[in-house]
Amino acid sequence: MIDFKTLLFPQRCPVCDRPVKPAGALVCRSCAPKLVYVRQPLCMKCGKELSDENQEYCRDCLHKKHLYDRGISLYRYASVKKAVYRFKYAGRQEYAAFFGKEMAWHLGRQILSWKVDALVPVPLHPARKRKRGYNQAELLALEIGKQLGLRVENNWLIRTKNTVPQKLLNGQERQNNLKKAFKAGQNVVKLNAIVIIDDIYTTGSTIDAMAAVCRQQGVSRIYFAALSIGNGQEVR
Repeated sequence: MIDFKTLLFPQRCPVCDRPVKPAGALVCRSCAPKLVYVRQPLCMKCGKELSDENQEYCRDCLHKKHLYDRGISLYRYASVKKAVYRFKYAGRQEYAAFFGKEMAWHLGRQILSWKVDALVPVPLHPARKRKRGYNQAELLALEIGKQLGLRVENNWLIRTKNTVPQKLLNGQERQNNLKKAFKAGQNVVKLNAIVIIDDIYTTGSTIDAMAAVCRQQGVSRIYFAALSIGNGQEVR
């Protein structure tokens, strides 16, 4: 039965951005097939799709030493590009309910197998969070945590540098942009293993910058789970 609130403020579909059909669902039945999941074979490090099943690592991971242990992602970025933009910049916080549940459903078994202490969302700089009103990675982490019974550490890391958006930069510029961008929060609890939660993974510069600080805090195992992943040519 659909409640009165749902009738007045219908959930918007994260794919078409219109009120969801049927009412009460989180995504339109006709839109769901447009979401493209990443498929095997996958890079054993970052989880990007590989063109050859005999490969173990993608081109990026063959030529770059990442500071995290392993990562996984749910969708091909191209299939959710517009949805992610609205989720981040157009106030569509409600998308987190669907996307978080999807991540928990499809990636949850792997996340739980890592036996982590907490989920750590990629933090926003306070000025950017005030302007946007929320942190989309935090919303995803909270929904995933609720579904999987994992705690979320929202303030374990903080962003001290209001960086230029990564999508505007090339690979080396991304690394330089994120130098000293993160630091440990106050009264940091001891964590041995974490999963960093983000909305998009491309080159891994953001995850690596966070991982460097996490290593300094004694975290021995660092993973990431992203809503979407690029193919190495798409930019964040």
